Amino acid sequence: MDKKDKLKEVVDQAIASQHVPHVKLKKMGPTSVDIDKLTKPSKETHQEYWGKGLTYLAIVLIIVLVVSIIGFVGYHGLATFVSDHVNVIHFLTSTDWDPGEGKNHVGAAVMIVTSFLVTLLAALVATPFAIAIALYMTEYSSKKGATFLQSVTELLVGIPSVVYGFLGLTIIVPVIRKLFGGTGFGILAATLALFVMVLPTITSLTVDSLKAVPSHFRKASMALGSTHWQTIYHVVLRVATPRILTAVIFGMARAFGEALAVQMVIGNAVLMPYNLVSPSATLTSQLTSQMGNTVMGTLPNNALWSLALLLLIMSLVFNFLVKLIGKKGQK
Repeated sequence: MDKKDKLKEVVDQAIASQHVPHVKLKKMGPTSVDIDKLTKPSKETHQEYWGKGLTYLAIVLIIVLVVSIIGFVGYHGLATFVSDHVNVIHFLTSTDWDPGEGKNHVGAAVMIVTSFLVTLLAALVATPFAIAIALYMTEYSSKKGATFLQSVTELLVGIPSVVYGFLGLTIIVPVIRKLFGGTGFGILAATLALFVMVLPTITSLTVDSLKAVPSHFRKASMALGSTHWQTIYHVVLRVATPRILTAVIFGMARAFGEALAVQMVIGNAVLMPYNLVSPSATLTSQLTSQMGNTVMGTLPNNALWSLALLLLIMSLVFNFLVKLIGKKGQK
């Protein structure tokens, strides 16, 4: 007796032993069961296979895409040091940037320092405003007010970066020129432009972090006699600190990788900044302004790819920091 015969025998016995026939089985006799249909995969099973297969395919494609991007940027970025024999220490510490003159003039220190300065200053300016707005939305505002502020925040996120750059070029730069003299281009203008750009990102993530604080923490603090502000300062903010730091790092990652808006207001002069209103250049502004003026495979082109590799490495560092802070927050 094979497996199908055994299965048929079990099903016949189960149907025959029904004292109160089931609705679907009352017209079914022991001899009317289609064992082949029972043993074949159903339509739902095929759908399960298709869904699982498409999911795995999407995951594989994403992995292949990420690996390809990292490999492509890494291959061209490392060519500066492998093929053109540029010293890595010289590349990271020298302020002499003129790759067309030879390998001794490939120094990215100006762009590296300026990129970090602009990113840190934008985060320092935006974070207090983001926390204040998030606290008002979650702790003080009415539901309608919070919904309105959320809509405004989402609107700011959707504005293209070229619009921020144009506003910075027509408003921020002339104001700085009038107040401090000079051309108006520089780190201060780039910081103010990035401040407006990263503020919605940090605010949205901070709101989520404050909402994630359990309500019984607030109730317990109130029950001990704390005021509303004492509860916010000593309980809510402390519990949400890891998530708020994650929000700040996400904002810094966006500021560090922003190109067009920064390029329009920073001046694009490869000079070490001696103050906040002197023209300079970031990694992204140099890439966007010079990539179209180089020939693939030459030293100037490979040097720009090395700047892109630095940006990629910094993106990975930001992601690592987010994971690290997230794990500490869970503990």
